[in-house]
Amino acid sequence: MMNRIIIHWTAGRYYPTEFEKKFYHFLVDGEGKIYKGFYDPEENLNCADGRYAAHTGGGNTGSIGIAMCSMFDFKDRNHCGNYPITKIQFESCMNLCAKLSNKYSIPVSPSNVITHYEFGQKNPKTTSFGKIDITYLPPYPWVAKDDIGSFIRTKIRWYKIKNQEALYGN
Repeated sequence: MMNRIIIHWTAGRYYPTEFEKKFYHFLVDGEGKIYKGFYDPEENLNCADGRYAAHTGGGNTGSIGIAMCSMFDFKDRNHCGNYPITKIQFESCMNLCAKLSNKYSIPVSPSNVITHYEFGQKNPKTTSFGKIDITYLPPYPWVAKDDIGSFIRTKIRWYKIKNQEALYGN
């Protein structure tokens, strides 16, 4: 059973490369278009066979990896490089997470929908410890590093409600 969504940035440019598609189930480009990676989420149910999206060291099994194609040459809040996360990209990613949360019955909680950074902080003995995605959101610069996960989960919950209203006409 898929039990987690882990959100990343690629540290690349605005469009997914063939290389990046090996590591994520879904990628969102700078214009908000969604691309499928080489592996379906269900292939991460068994990572022992070597056929899975290796997006999160120590956390791939049962996890869906989603990445925003962005943040090449990111150094810090003041130096985002030439490919910062765009607002339309971020919003598209949050909507995708809402849809995947519904499809796979994944609760939107700090244990089940997290950033790569949060996973590493919670699991310091993994290779994900020290990862910086996502520690800054250029479209929402006022969101502090340690509040980004909560902000993301709030956005995803909002999209879940919005999608349900659209579906049922509320």
